[in-house]
Amino acid sequence: MKINKGSWVQIHKIILKPEERSPQVPEDTKKVPLEMWVKGLLEEDAEIGAEVTIRTLTNRLERGTLVKVNPHYSHSFGELVPEILEVSRIVKSYLGDEDYA
Repeated sequence: MKINKGSWVQIHKIILKPEERSPQVPEDTKKVPLEMWVKGLLEEDAEIGAEVTIRTLTNRLERGTLVKVNPHYSHSFGELVPEILEVSRIVKSYLGDEDYA
């Protein structure tokens, strides 16, 4: 499938192979490559798996393997901790927020 120039995409790139990692990093870290995933706008028409150049939102050019079209952000701050809701209510009441008094 052809992805058009200017599409929002994600690339992947190996920055350091395991044997190139610093000796100061932990043993388990030394066993894996240092990888980079970057999102940006495609500089030329391409297909998934091709080596491409993208322009990031900070106007930086990066080169890597095209892995995804229209990537989304999927991070989270984890599961709800109910105690935090209670602590928030208590703190706001001490600060004089009448909605929580």
